[in-house]
Amino acid sequence: MNKKQLRILIAPLDWGLGHVTRCVPVVQHILSLGHSVVFAGNNSQQNYIRSIYPTIEYADLVGYNTQYSKSKIWLVPKIVTQIPRLKKCIKREHLWLQSFVKTHHIDAVISDNRYGLYHSNIPCIFVTHQLQIRSGYSAFLDKLLLKIHYRFIEKFTGCWVVDIAEDNGLSGSLGHPEILPKIKTEYIGLLSQCAVIKKEATPTIEYDALILLSGAEPQRSILADALWNKSIKSDKHIVFVAGSDTATVPENIPPHILYRQRLSSDDLVLAIQSAGMVICRSGYSSLMDLIALDKKAILIPTPGQTEQEYLASKMNKEKIFMAAPRSKFDIQTLLINASVFPFSANKFKDSFVRFKPILDEWLNEIKKTKTV
Repeated sequence: MNKKQLRILIAPLDWGLGHVTRCVPVVQHILSLGHSVVFAGNNSQQNYIRSIYPTIEYADLVGYNTQYSKSKIWLVPKIVTQIPRLKKCIKREHLWLQSFVKTHHIDAVISDNRYGLYHSNIPCIFVTHQLQIRSGYSAFLDKLLLKIHYRFIEKFTGCWVVDIAEDNGLSGSLGHPEILPKIKTEYIGLLSQCAVIKKEATPTIEYDALILLSGAEPQRSILADALWNKSIKSDKHIVFVAGSDTATVPENIPPHILYRQRLSSDDLVLAIQSAGMVICRSGYSSLMDLIALDKKAILIPTPGQTEQEYLASKMNKEKIFMAAPRSKFDIQTLLINASVFPFSANKFKDSFVRFKPILDEWLNEIKKTKTV
């Protein structure tokens, strides 16, 4: 291996595929600079990145496997009950990293929301778009969560916030609290796989809507069932992406629906570009993908997921995207409403290259240290 080549470990959280997909531009840029990437994650995460980068190195890293409630009311309490187990997961991955760095000669780590991947001897970056965790209960609890969150983040050597610094960015109060972590914290712009693999020529609109499902169970399946029942009764041309390799393929799929369990990154970009309207969750990575492709969308936040509920409300208020709760979702009606919704101009389209000089500077500093 070239002495100037660095070996960077990248590991995203296993909370849906959003944390994985937004690692794509980071992986791409590191490889373009002649460095080596080792990607760590579970089988699903590895398979997704392997479909894009089959020749990089991979490592097995067990996820947090957070369990979610079917009920909005019990979602937060159920997560709270899992805190002792999650703390053990964080400790386990921290011990894993100590060993892995030695055996695989890792020079630095980029951790997307994995709290245990810090190391005392090498630079470790914590990547997030959510510095302030919203409890949905009280400002007092939010302040407490911020302090706890920062205790984990400040074990790293740096923090990269996936957003722009100006005007509260895309994430709003989630990524722009009054107080930042004590470690070096930088706003690196937006990250989207679509900014890397999008087609230069925009395809012709072939479908009225793309229903793009994602996220953790059981909420993914609940929304899939609800939207499938709406879709089969609709007369619109729809691409229905279930968002899971294990989703049960429906029988008797009507001719106006193109059904897929999941799409590859290239097919996903093509599907988004070919749809007149995208219907999806209000997960942060989904928002960035839509913005990268300059698409209009109707957002359905996951009930009880305060982050998604906040983002959906913010997007709707600022006319970036239209939002609708699942309980009032009717495809025919909402497509009509969306046709007259005053979607605002894309003010984030130049935000997807901002991470590059920050990443360049970080890698150059590591190279200087390595050659001393």
